[in-house]
Amino acid sequence: MPMETSPEKPAPVRAVAQAIGSWVERLGAVWVEGQVTQISRRAGMRTVFLTLRDALADISMSVTCSSDLADSLATPLVEGASIVVHAKPSYYANRGTLSLQAREIRMVGLGELLARLEQRRRLLAAEGLFDPALKRPLPFLPRVVGLVTAQGSAAERDVVENAGRRWPAVQVRTAYAAMQGMNAARDVMAALERLDADPEVDVIVVARGGGSVEDLLPFSDEAVVRAVARARTPVVSAIGHEQDGPLLDLVADVRASTPTDAAKRVVPDVAEEQQRVAQLRDRVRRAVHARIAAEQHTLSALRSRPALADPRGGLADRLGEVEALRDRARRSVHHRLDRAADDLGHHLARVRSLSPLSTLRRGYAVLQTADGAVVTDPATVSAGDSVEVRVAAGRVEATVTATHAEPTDREAPDAEG
Repeated sequence: MPMETSPEKPAPVRAVAQAIGSWVERLGAVWVEGQVTQISRRAGMRTVFLTLRDALADISMSVTCSSDLADSLATPLVEGASIVVHAKPSYYANRGTLSLQAREIRMVGLGELLARLEQRRRLLAAEGLFDPALKRPLPFLPRVVGLVTAQGSAAERDVVENAGRRWPAVQVRTAYAAMQGMNAARDVMAALERLDADPEVDVIVVARGGGSVEDLLPFSDEAVVRAVARARTPVVSAIGHEQDGPLLDLVADVRASTPTDAAKRVVPDVAEEQQRVAQLRDRVRRAVHARIAAEQHTLSALRSRPALADPRGGLADRLGEVEALRDRARRSVHHRLDRAADDLGHHLARVRSLSPLSTLRRGYAVLQTADGAVVTDPATVSAGDSVEVRVAAGRVEATVTATHAEPTDREAPDAEG
């Protein structure tokens, strides 16, 4: 029964919410088809929250299901999957929101296809085929670029024209292959192996224009993915547009958003490189000039120092020191000589005082016999003997007339006794 309300008798919010809830309850469980646009799992909760969008109209609804139901699906539930849900509508009066409580989920059409691709991606990722450590760097300036694409396609024209415009000397060696259909995967692998075996090819580009998910399926084929992983030549993936994501993009060494972007990534721009060389040359020139200026400043500072500004000034100081040392040495030598002369005079005086000649000069004489013996005792000569008397100034020949013995100082006490 419709609610009876008027401006004078309006219904409270709770009454309206309860009425909507009762109407929704009478709807019962329904089968709903839509596309999954969002999946949310919260830690510690056993409920999975989905957003289901209509395929034709911009209408979305919230769907909740248990984690056991989501995990029980044969293929993982991913965003973009088309599903059919058997759900019970539920209206939350407190928040005024409507949602569907899923009891059963079935994958259909493209959704099932995307789910299978996601499962394949996970398996290949677990093997390590998408590991970033396996990515090889592209050559800076490839001489020959290998191109795998369809004959006469827009992708071929984009790669060839942009590569030639950026670096006119580059060569593009094309291996044609079907880029969609049943034979696409086989043709792409054959073309890739042929270019990889060519020693002149430095990099390989696999290029195709955009398309539907079904059109791009060959580039998610497991055999194609493994062939790219085995290739020794770096591979660039240029499949579809930015929003497309075949598995080839994950295994390739470089992923380009478009064929034109692939040409820009593979071949450097000659004008940009010339400009970069000119900039580097200017930087080197400025660095050299700065270094020369710094060295000149250092030399000027060194030349301004007193030792280099007037080298003779230091020599004059050293000359004064040398002259002072020379005078000091001269005085020291003279002093030593004077002391030595004084010592020599003292020794000479002592020697002279001890010399018999000095005794003779004081009036004493030495008496010697004819044979030269010195007479110290009168008893050794007798009267008539010839003797020689030596004095300070010479010798005197004499004859002994008489001798007289006199007591010596040692014999005097005996005489007195």
